[in-house]
Amino acid sequence: MTVSPVACCAPIAKQPLEESEAVELAALLKAVADPARLRLLSMIGSHPDGEACVCDLTGAFDLSAPTISHHLKTLRNAGLIDGERRGTWVYYWIVPAQVARLGELFSPLAEPAANA
Repeated sequence: MTVSPVACCAPIAKQPLEESEAVELAALLKAVADPARLRLLSMIGSHPDGEACVCDLTGAFDLSAPTISHHLKTLRNAGLIDGERRGTWVYYWIVPAQVARLGELFSPLAEPAANA
């Protein structure tokens, strides 16, 4: 009995990344490659109001306020979040287009191959 190879999964991308796009995506991946930053991003993105006050974020970590600020600045510099000062607090929200770029990188963009 001969077994034919079967394609089980769709390719992850339709075509290879251009160098400039790879550089941009690498910066996004680098920004979320830290557990604290990944958690911050998920906390902001899942906040019921669509934005989170820094005062809502700091209690979840065993990190100093300056360290949390550094991580938020890294996410903001990468364009994954944005924020604004309101009185003494800063409120942050997700930048959907940038976060979606990360998701698109790992979502199959083509249909699975037909079984032979």
